[in-house]
Amino acid sequence: MSLDLEANIVETAYARWAPIYDAVCGPIMVPGRRAAAQAARAIGGRILEVGVGTGLSFDDYDHGTQITGIDMSAPMLEKARAKMASGRYPFVKAVHQMDAHRMTFDDATFDCVVAQFVITLVAQPEQVLCECARVVKPGGRIILVNHLYSEVGVAAVVERWAAQRTRALGLRPEFPFARLQAWAQSSENAILVERRKIAPFGLYTLVCFERTGVSAAA
Repeated sequence: MSLDLEANIVETAYARWAPIYDAVCGPIMVPGRRAAAQAARAIGGRILEVGVGTGLSFDDYDHGTQITGIDMSAPMLEKARAKMASGRYPFVKAVHQMDAHRMTFDDATFDCVVAQFVITLVAQPEQVLCECARVVKPGGRIILVNHLYSEVGVAAVVERWAAQRTRALGLRPEFPFARLQAWAQSSENAILVERRKIAPFGLYTLVCFERTGVSAAA
């Protein structure tokens, strides 16, 4: 199991990233970002973006959705709010500074929860997944997109080497799919329904869980 990141390291790193995040990370993340948004648009309704950051994903949604975003980084959210103020994204209803480990939303609030390039960065991934399952409606989806640990081959060797050297940047390249799978298997409220590599290079993986049961509280 990979070592978890400390929240203060991630917050500090992304405060530094905020001014250049769109220019540097935007082009790199396009395939994964669009795949996640497309899956969310197929569900429609109220969508929660966990780790909304600077609002890079706003262009990937449309009027068939109502977007709420959360993020821990105030500098990143400033960028997102500036995009909202442009008037181009009336379907983005609000963004909040909020810890994904302890969301303040009521149970079963959203039709879909999306976390793009987030779950490998949070301090306690399983707790965040439980919170996602709590706030999504029964029958709703939790959609993740991330680079996941290659586990075997040359890529795995490189990721193990890079793991400790990238902590200060707020990254965790060695996060395995097995950890997500184990969470679903132990959960009473979620099942794994999809796992697929994203074209063209398969660098990112889309993972989708479906919320089961009647309510997380029950």
